[in-house]
Amino acid sequence: MPKSKVREKVARKRKVAAEITPEIIEAKVESPKWLVPVMLASFLLGLIWIVIFYLSSTSYPIPGIGAWNMLVGFGFVGVGFSLATRWR
Repeated sequence: MPKSKVREKVARKRKVAAEITPEIIEAKVESPKWLVPVMLASFLLGLIWIVIFYLSSTSYPIPGIGAWNMLVGFGFVGVGFSLATRWR
């Protein structure tokens, strides 16, 4: 019984995929060495900033800006999240 043409097409696709796959594996992109420490530092700095703001009854870390200290703290956390999306 003759083989169907569909099987031949599948076999060709698998052969081409096997030839291309090693090139794709070699092209892995790694994140820079500084990314993880800066990301973690940003998360921690934002968290510490917000905790200090609450513990000091909204008068510190920067006394003159009041409740905007929350925005500064969440800004640091946001920078940490944006760096986390680039981590490979």
